[in-house]
Amino acid sequence: MILHQFIDYETLRLIWWLLIGILLIGFAVTDGFDLGIGTLLPFVAKTDMERRIAINTIGPIWEGNQVWLIVGGGAIFAAWPPLYAVSFSGFYLAMFAILAALIVRPVAFKYRSKRDSPAWRTAWDCALFIGGFVPTLIFGVAVGNVLQGVPFRFNSDLRVFYEGTFFGLLNPFALLCGLLSLAMFIMHGSAWLMVKTSGPVAERARYFGSLAAPLTIALFCVAGLYLWAGVAGYLITSTVDPMGPSNPLLKTVVVDSGAWFANYRSAPWLLIAPAFGVLGAAGALLGLQARREIATILSSALSIFGIISTVGVSMFPFILPSSLDPNSSLTVWDASSSHLTLFIMLVVTAIFIPLIVAYTSWVYRVLWGKVDDASINDESGHAY
Repeated sequence: MILHQFIDYETLRLIWWLLIGILLIGFAVTDGFDLGIGTLLPFVAKTDMERRIAINTIGPIWEGNQVWLIVGGGAIFAAWPPLYAVSFSGFYLAMFAILAALIVRPVAFKYRSKRDSPAWRTAWDCALFIGGFVPTLIFGVAVGNVLQGVPFRFNSDLRVFYEGTFFGLLNPFALLCGLLSLAMFIMHGSAWLMVKTSGPVAERARYFGSLAAPLTIALFCVAGLYLWAGVAGYLITSTVDPMGPSNPLLKTVVVDSGAWFANYRSAPWLLIAPAFGVLGAAGALLGLQARREIATILSSALSIFGIISTVGVSMFPFILPSSLDPNSSLTVWDASSSHLTLFIMLVVTAIFIPLIVAYTSWVYRVLWGKVDDASINDESGHAY
């Protein structure tokens, strides 16, 4: 028997759906506080030294954190080719804006302290703000559009056609999700600054985090009510073959009000996902108020896990519904690569993901501790 046949096609598809979710959550939890600190930079740091302190809390680790985004994008390309094709072409301008912001960010890290000019440093501080704010907002807007359905279709040859516009992405529900993303990452960035700094920067971070945490809860609940009352979901009405070929047109899909809540009705235990989203943010708020640093960052991470998991659980088995032609919607069962490709990728992932986790954990352990004036002056040749 061929080795890859020990794991059936259905199981591999489900495993890769879970792995993509894990990679996206890993990116949000690690790079999320990087983006949050960039967004907070003009507000938590008033002097040049305070800005350097805030920047150096993430300076040694932001590159490693961004690996999760690269791995996630690569995994989508290899495991779910139609999803990659539709999302990266349909969201082209949005993706371009994200990439432009993420490209500006490392340049700002490297060049900010090359000159003592206040105007020079202020300009790069603005670049760091843009590099945090823009991706955070657009990521949320993208999720909001995915939940509503994306205007694409396949013809009989499985050639994809996208018929949306960039400004069409900026609808009320998507912008609501963008604001939720901002609040969530600001909460997470504040929690990290509480862990890594002391004095005025930590106190300002505590203040803004105490605003962002309840705002995260409020926006998450409002988005859920909006989804219930004003956003129709998608439902497969034909027979589904989890072992079948990757052809999205072999099923029948209808648009149905409340369909995104069907999984919770059939399996109520799944409500643990949105519960984590709310309870994690509430725990972060309490941790900020009590100055419990580790509890705060862990609670904030739990909230991110719960909020992102809620999206995945609500949509399953859909991964990218089509508002233009519901039958063209992509699902876990009809948008994957071949059985052999998924198996080979799983073997590679089983080898390298633990190495990435182990190395990342080691880096965090070595670099643990507060960043302050003295540490920056002592490392003047290496600090940002």
